[in-house]
Amino acid sequence: MPHRLPLAPLLALIVAVLAVSTSGPLIAFAAAPALAIAFWRNTIAVGLLTPFAALRRGPELRSAVSGEKRGQGGYSVLAGAMLALHFGTWMSSAQLTTVATSIALGCTQPVWAGLIAVGQGKRLPLTTWLGIGLAVAGAAWTTGADFQVSGAALWGDVLAVLGGMAAAGYVALGEHARTSLSTTTYTTICYATCALVLLVVCLSAGIPLAGFPDSTWLAILAIALGAQLLGHSMFNYALHAVSATTISLVTLLEVPGAALLAWLWLGQVPRAAALPGMALLLAGVAVVVLAGTRRPAAARVAG
Repeated sequence: MPHRLPLAPLLALIVAVLAVSTSGPLIAFAAAPALAIAFWRNTIAVGLLTPFAALRRGPELRSAVSGEKRGQGGYSVLAGAMLALHFGTWMSSAQLTTVATSIALGCTQPVWAGLIAVGQGKRLPLTTWLGIGLAVAGAAWTTGADFQVSGAALWGDVLAVLGGMAAAGYVALGEHARTSLSTTTYTTICYATCALVLLVVCLSAGIPLAGFPDSTWLAILAIALGAQLLGHSMFNYALHAVSATTISLVTLLEVPGAALLAWLWLGQVPRAAALPGMALLLAGVAVVVLAGTRRPAAARVAG
């Protein structure tokens, strides 16, 4: 008799995909610099997480900051810095190219995670290399189509790929931190570091952090509560009943979900010339994820 997914995890996955699918369109809609949006989404998340972490995980939080778990706390800080790089590049890309292209290229995280594993001396199966090849070919096709459109769109594609690379580094560092830290403690330190790094960058570059219209503040709040907290939390909740590989594949549904929302809400019709490349890219990423079923895998960063 085939295994049936329990209703609660199934509903959690549906909610998570819907939540993260709103991120790209909201970023493209918001009339604010991408780095400012990234700062506020993390700051709001930290403001909501910190009281809960202090109440439920106070001793562990102190241990991670100045106690016996300082090593894992250090990895959490590094992961936060890498997350800031991810948000800074990927969220900027969503304002330069189409939402569909930005998210599709950002989905290359599993590909870069595989290459990081090679750099650590691990051997990848042939199937993984096949998937990497398909994904790279699809990315080249997609960016080539955007090169014909405008230089800004091409730069957005480059930033999206860099965002995928940074996300892979974020996950790799997070895996080290999570060896002995709870999700609550890890995410609190990670998000706080991310917000601090983005604050320094914004202040140094003279990027405004206030003075936005009410519609932009509502979009930022929706990103923080939706993609940042609800989406990630629902994916983490589903992990108790669903494999990380399945989660990684399900998160690829963010691409058509965000593309549909961007079309209905922003009037962004995916460029026809880029669609075959995007399909090839997503197929390659799916092959990479499936090839990793024999070893532990982490769900990719969504939205």
